[in-house]
Amino acid sequence: MDFVGLTIELLKILASFVGSYGLAIVVLTLIVRAALWPLNASQQRSMKMMQNLQPKLKAIQERYKSNPQVMQQKMMEFYKEHNFNPMGGCLPLLIQMPIFILLYSALMNPAFIQAAGNSKFLFIDRLDTTLRASAGISNDGKMGTSKYDTFIPGKVAKVYLPEEVLNNVKITKPKNALEVQGEIKPGENIDFKMSLDHLDLKFSQLDKIEKAEITITDVNTKEMENITFKRQGDLLIASVPTVEIKKEFHWDVLALIVLFGITMWLSQKLIMATNKNKTELDPTQEAIQKSMGTFMPVMIIGTFVIIPIPAGVFIYLIVSNIVQVIQTVVINKQLDREAEAKKVAASDGSRVIEAEIVDDKGKK
Repeated sequence: MDFVGLTIELLKILASFVGSYGLAIVVLTLIVRAALWPLNASQQRSMKMMQNLQPKLKAIQERYKSNPQVMQQKMMEFYKEHNFNPMGGCLPLLIQMPIFILLYSALMNPAFIQAAGNSKFLFIDRLDTTLRASAGISNDGKMGTSKYDTFIPGKVAKVYLPEEVLNNVKITKPKNALEVQGEIKPGENIDFKMSLDHLDLKFSQLDKIEKAEITITDVNTKEMENITFKRQGDLLIASVPTVEIKKEFHWDVLALIVLFGITMWLSQKLIMATNKNKTELDPTQEAIQKSMGTFMPVMIIGTFVIIPIPAGVFIYLIVSNIVQVIQTVVINKQLDREAEAKKVAASDGSRVIEAEIVDDKGKK
C-alpha cells in the first residue's frame, strides 16, 4: 500500500473513533502539528536569535561590503560561533509541504471519494468538492460528462468465468488500461474498451472470460460508476449512458477559502508584530514585511481560487493556521519568560559581584 492509501486508511480509522471524516481531518491535523511542535519551537527560537544577532550581522555586512566573499565567510563563522542555522526556520515548512500534497492526493483519490467523498461537516456539503466542481451522481447508472473528460478504471475487477467468479482481479497499469472509442458527446452513450491483457490472469483463464465488472471514475468530476464490460474478441467493451453536466459554484468552499485567508493573515500579522517589538527595522525592510503580510495571503487565495482544492484540504489548512497562531503566542511567552529569567540571573550575579567588591574594600 502506498502513502496515499495509508493516509486514507488512517482517516478511516480516525473517523471510526470520532464519528465523521471532517473531524478525522481535524484530528489528523492536530496530530501532525503536535509532532511538528518541537521543530516549530526551534524555528521561533531561531527567529528570536536572529533578531538579537541582527545588529552584529549588519556590522559585519557594513564592514565587508566591498568584499562579498570575505563577508560570507565572516557571517558563516559568526553563525557557527553562536550555533545558529539560518536555514533552520525552513525545515518545518519543508516537512509540511509533503503532508499537504499527501492529504490533497488522498482526498482527490477515488478510494476516498467512494468511501467518504459525500460526507458532510459543519456547513460543508461534501469534503471532496472544489470551488467549481461538476455535480456528478455516483452509482446512478449513467455518467455525467463534458466533452473533454477523461476516465480511469479501478485497480481491480470482478471477472466472470463459465463456472466461477473471480473477485479482486488486479488490473495492470490502470492509468493506461481504459480507452474511449470515438468522440465523447454528452447525452449520448460513451463506449469504453479495455484489452484482456490488462487483467492479471493466466492464459487459460483469459480464454474463458465472459464479462467483467469494473469501477470507472471520471477524472474531472470524480463520479464513479460500476460498469459491466462484455467480452468481444480480445477486448472488454461497454456502452454507458451519459448526461451533460455543468460546473457549479460552491459557496461553502469559498467560505473555507476566506477563512483560510483570515487565519493566514492573522498568523503573519502576529509573527510580524513579534519581530517589530524585538528589533527596529529600517523603512525598506518594514515596508517589505508589511507588503508580504498583506499580499501573501491574497496571492495564495487567488491561487486556490484557480487550482481545484478539495474542501477537506482547506479544513487541514485552517486548523493548521489556528494551531500556528496559538503556538506562536505560547512559545513567544515562554521565550520571554526565559529571557526575563536570564536578565534576573545576570542582575543577581552583578549584585553579588558588587557586594563582594564592597566587602573586600571594607576588609581592607
